[in-house]
Parts: sequence; structure tokens; C-alpha cells
Amino acid sequence: MLRRIKRLFVIKTRFEAYLIIFALALGAMTRGVQYTVQYPGIGGYLLWAATAGAVFLGGAKILDAIRYEQAARRAEQSR
Repeated sequence: MLRRIKRLFVIKTRFEAYLIIFALALGAMTRGVQYTVQYPGIGGYLLWAATAGAVFLGGAKILDAIRYEQAARRAEQSR
């Protein structure tokens, strides 16, 4: 039973990865807008850019991990 629940939290395809990255980006941009309200001027915009950069880095890592896992799965199946 726990194995079935655990499978719900595993990203299996690139489409699922894109959905998760979109959700992360939406939250980060919302937070970035709040930063510009809390910290007017260049400081708020730098924090906004930092939240966007974090999504870019995290999204790239998620996509690389998906690609690596799919290649490993194909290699395992070809044995």
C-alpha cells in the first residue's frame, strides 16, 4: 500500500516535470512580485531575479534527472 502511495510522488515523464516546473515558476513569480512591494527599488528586483533563477536551476536539474533515469531504465531493459 505504501508503495502505491509512494509512486504518486515520483516524476516519471517529462510532461509531469514540466507541470511541476510551471507550478514552481508560478509560485516564484508571485513571491517575486511580493518582494518588489516589500523592497521597492533595485533590491526587490534583484530578489525577484533570484527567485526566477532558482526555478531555472531547479527545472534544469529535474529535467536532467528525468533524462538520466530514462536512459538508465532503457539500459537496464536492454540487458
